[in-house]
Order: sequence, then C-alpha cells, then structure tokens
Amino acid sequence: MMNRRNFAVAGTAVLLSACTRPVMEPVIPPPQPAAPAVPFLPMPEFYGAVTDEPYPIPAVPPGVVPPHLWRQEVVNPFSDEAPGTIIVDPDAGMLHLVESKTRAMRYGAGTGRDAFAWSGDARLQFRRKWPRWKVPDEMIARQPELEPYSVANGGMEPGPGNPLGARALYLFQNGEDTLYRIHGACEPEYLGKAVSSGCVRLLDQDAIDLYRRARHGATVRVLPSTLPAALAV
Repeated sequence: MMNRRNFAVAGTAVLLSACTRPVMEPVIPPPQPAAPAVPFLPMPEFYGAVTDEPYPIPAVPPGVVPPHLWRQEVVNPFSDEAPGTIIVDPDAGMLHLVESKTRAMRYGAGTGRDAFAWSGDARLQFRRKWPRWKVPDEMIARQPELEPYSVANGGMEPGPGNPLGARALYLFQNGEDTLYRIHGACEPEYLGKAVSSGCVRLLDQDAIDLYRRARHGATVRVLPSTLPAALAV
C-alpha cells in the first residue's frame, strides 16, 4: 500500500519527468554535391591572336576580362555629342566612340590612378601605329631608371615591350601636347581599373579598332571621377 510519503515522492518524479525534454541526437545533414564549375565565356574572335602586324599580339586569355568590358556597339548614352567624339568615363572604366545620335562603340579602358587622374576636353591631334615611347621628364624625375627612354635619347623602340602597344592617339589642348595618350598594351587584368599614370589604356585589339574608326581633330572628353580615391581600383 502506498502511504502519503511514497505518494508525494512518486508525484514529484512524475512532474519532473513531464518537464524534462528528451535529449535529441544532433541532425547531420547529408553531404551536398559540389556545385559545378561555371565555365568561362569564350572570348569573341576579335580578341584572338593578331598575326598580320609587324609584331605579334597574343590572344586575350578567357576568364580575365568581364564581358561588359568587351568591345561592342551599344545604344549611345551621349546622344548630344557630335559623331566622332570620344568620351572616357573613368568610374565605369569605359571609352565610348560616338557613331551617331543613337549608336556608339564601347571599349573597356584602364584610366589614371589617384594623383594621376585628369579630366576635361582635348583634341585628337594625330595617331601612330606602333609608336615610340618617349618618356616625359616628369616621369623620369619619379623613375630615373627610365632615363634611357627620354625624349632626348629618342625614346623606346616599338614592339611588344613598349608600354604604348600597337597604337596611340595623341591628345592636345590649345595646340600643346598634354603628354596623355589613348593607347594599347593594357594588361587584361587591369582593364576597367584606375591604375595608369594618366593615359587611357586599351587592349591592343581594341586600340587597333579605335585607330581605324577615330577621326583626326575629334574631341576627346574625359569625365571627372566621382569615386573616392580608395574605391578607384
């Protein structure tokens, strides 16, 4: 027979068992299959190796240049500009060549890094195929090792190692050389970034294309950057 004391103990045990949750075994999710690798989009054929120039131009490797920086004809975002005008947007890392009120050619471009960026209008004074690189005195003051390629020493011979690449467009203001150029030889990994010493750099394939289309005396407009310096690269 259960007395009052035994009943109290038993009742307490029932209450405790009702309030205690059973210990749950941890749930281990089944292993998930690895996500398939996303293949690189193939580069357009016009970024292949160029073999009919005086010096070889290698193909642009896939997976380095994002598709939005590939050369392409687009709706003209600068419809008020005259055909032939070249507009550089350093924040977007792009160069537009106005073809008509409705269409423009767009190129990915490397632009001037902090302290070397510039903006304003210039005139396309002349163009050169495989130009010599004549290092300005201001650059030699910063990098004395470039003195052998100074204007006085005749500059650097054209070729694959020349920083101007396959083509150069020379920009003047008020009849004077700005010392800035639109030129080739942009390393693909730097396209669309602000890393140059002020020049506008294109892939060699794009520099050749722009050279063919550009008009002597055209206006070249470099828009001012609105990005903080820390976000420029």
